Amino acid sequence: MTEIRYVEKSDKDFWFSLDKHLSEDEFEKKVRDKTGYVLFADGKPCALLRYNLFWDNTPFCTMLFVDWSEQKKGYGKALMEFWESDMKEKGFHLVLVSTQVDETSQHFYRKLGYKDCGALVLEEQPMEMFFQKALL
Repeated sequence: MTEIRYVEKSDKDFWFSLDKHLSEDEFEKKVRDKTGYVLFADGKPCALLRYNLFWDNTPFCTMLFVDWSEQKKGYGKALMEFWESDMKEKGFHLVLVSTQVDETSQHFYRKLGYKDCGALVLEEQPMEMFFQKALL
């Protein structure tokens, strides 16, 4: 059985076991502002999703991560669908996500109905691809 809920302070150790990019202050904001989710499978946390508002008005998924041992079980799709539903319920009509061109997640996002909408090159890292999806 799976359950998805907003991230809580008690999720901190699990969160940082997967998310190596977020500062502790930003984690506290994710908890306070309810801009992160944790997916549990059979009571065990195994995936997370966090987002912010691009241009302060468009939800942008900044990280989706499923624990390596739990991948290929539909948890990423479940988190994305949960987030999209939550964003639609909050009145948003469009969501964004991005990934580096050398990562396979671009195919995952396309399967979920996301369309390419641009790219960005920062410093020496591979190009970052952006995708959008209208929430109908």
